[in-house]
Amino acid sequence: MITARQIRAARALLGWSQQQLADKAIVSLNALTRLERQETDARVSTLSAIQKALINAGIEFIPAGEKGEGVRLVDPQA
Repeated sequence: MITARQIRAARALLGWSQQQLADKAIVSLNALTRLERQETDARVSTLSAIQKALINAGIEFIPAGEKGEGVRLVDPQA
């Protein structure tokens, strides 16, 4: 699953506020805020909704590996 750091990085790439992501993922702002601060373990359904909203906006998640986890904005020309 995606991490809090990946969510924050993806929002930054898109220029989205927490409220915008919460609205697009149809999750509560409180849940997203707590998740990004790593104050709680998120439900799988919440993480899935957030991940889906970000992927639909053009974010690609890079899994942790030798060089670490990350995100990137998919080339809209591809």
